[in-house]
Amino acid sequence: MNADKRYQIFARLRAENPHPTTELNWSSPFELLAAVLLSAQATDVGVNKATARLFPVANTPQAIIDLGIDGLKDHIKTIGLYNTKAENLMKTCHLLVSQHGGEVPRTRKALEALPGVGRKTANVILNTAFGQPTMAVDTHIFRVSNRTGIAKGKDVVEVEKS
Repeated sequence: MNADKRYQIFARLRAENPHPTTELNWSSPFELLAAVLLSAQATDVGVNKATARLFPVANTPQAIIDLGIDGLKDHIKTIGLYNTKAENLMKTCHLLVSQHGGEVPRTRKALEALPGVGRKTANVILNTAFGQPTMAVDTHIFRVSNRTGIAKGKDVVEVEKS
C-alpha cells in the first residue's frame, strides 16, 4: 500500500472519529492505568462496573494500598482473573508510590517496568492520558494491518513502527 492510500484511510477515519478514546471510564492517569490493567481478557463494560465501585473508595495508588489486597479483591471480584489482577495492581501501586511519587510515569520504559504493564498497555496510557502519538497494537490491529497492507510486520512492534 502506498503512502497516499494510507493517508486517505487515516483521513477518513479521522473525519468519522476525530477524537477516538477508550470505552473505559476514568478521570485521572492513575484511574486509566488501573482500568487498563483490569481490562485484560475482560470487557470494558465489566471493568467499568467494577471501577464504578472501586474508584469512589480508592482512586490513587496510596488509596489502593490502604484498601489492602483483600479489599481490592472484593471490589474487583466480578472481573475474570481478579486475583492476579489485584496482585499486579497492588504491586504497581507500591512502585508508583515508592519510585514515582504516586504519579503515573510518562515514558514507555517506566510504564513497562510496572507489573502487568506491557507495550500495548503503555501505549494506551501514553496516548490516552498524556496525548503522546502512540498506537496500541493488539492481535486484531496486527492482523488487519498485515492483511490490508497498511502496516506490515512480523510482530506488533514492527506494525506499530510502520
